[in-house]
Amino acid sequence: MQGTIIQVNTSLGGLPKRAVSGGFITPLGLENDAHAHPAIHGGERKAILLVASETVDELAARGYPVFYGALGENLTTRGLRFRDLRIGDQIRAGGALLEITQPRGPCSALHVYGESIKDEIYDPRVEALDADSPRWGMSGFYTRVVSPGPVGPDDPIAVVAKLA
Repeated sequence: MQGTIIQVNTSLGGLPKRAVSGGFITPLGLENDAHAHPAIHGGERKAILLVASETVDELAARGYPVFYGALGENLTTRGLRFRDLRIGDQIRAGGALLEITQPRGPCSALHVYGESIKDEIYDPRVEALDADSPRWGMSGFYTRVVSPGPVGPDDPIAVVAKLA
């Protein structure tokens, strides 16, 4: 399963994250990226947030004023089937190796795009790690960094190891 990184995003903290020309993924996340609430976001198990461009496009088509980076993702991808991703899967993103640790639980900061956006991308089944939820993968996935490396737009992103 392979796709493409279409945008790399950072911020000085909070939403949205803005496109950068590329970066270096460290064990604690993308260099020059900050979190408004580091006790909640970031750290070794939430170093990089992946979001599918297909989800952003779908939300925009439903009338939400979102764009790539709006959901706070570090890497916006295209072509990687998030519905098929599972906790523990390892993903090569550019020159870095990442491991999926958990679905992203949307926070109230996303309400700026509409209070119902959380319900569009996340539900109790996702929270319970039920991959059969129709919303599985829509909120994005946090990853830990197995191996640091450079990353940029147009880099491939691919599942290189499935947990099961």
